[in-house]
Amino acid sequence: MLGKQPALSPRSTAPRDELPPLELGEGTIVSAGAIVFAGTKIGARVILGDQSCVRERCELGDDVVVGRGSLVENDTTIGARTKIQANAYVTAYSTLEEDVFIAPCVATTNDNFMGRTEERHALRKGPTIRRGARIGGGAVILPGIEIGEEAFVGAGAIVTRNVPARAVVVGSPARQIREVPEDELLGQP
Repeated sequence: MLGKQPALSPRSTAPRDELPPLELGEGTIVSAGAIVFAGTKIGARVILGDQSCVRERCELGDDVVVGRGSLVENDTTIGARTKIQANAYVTAYSTLEEDVFIAPCVATTNDNFMGRTEERHALRKGPTIRRGARIGGGAVILPGIEIGEEAFVGAGAIVTRNVPARAVVVGSPARQIREVPEDELLGQP
């Protein structure tokens, strides 16, 4: 389904402005059962996997992959060549820069109060995942966290605080165990 209009609950805090049409870049593939909302801009050669969903007011750069069953919530920006594998959840108000890798079943969050206070609106923010960072399967990233450039988050980690550039973090809560080796870094942008 292309250009879907959002259906918001009466209690939703999402903007209710009229959305511009969906923009799909040249060579983009929207697979079976995928839903892409109005007001979103999709770059060239993007692949949206079966049953994936990209909500309103998102921007996806060129050559992005959104895997089967993954959900990219509203007001999210995803940089070129980023890969989001199957069944990942990218919460609203997130930023993923270029060349990010998100493994299957990663979950991101944006609300430390889980809908119970009015103050939460000013504090609601998804993660910022910097260029070339890699997030392992089943990791959970808490609201407002920044994952540094070329950082590596191990599978199953619970990230409760910012991760420095090139750090390798693992565990619950995630802790740094070393730095990413030189031979695993991307070339210069």
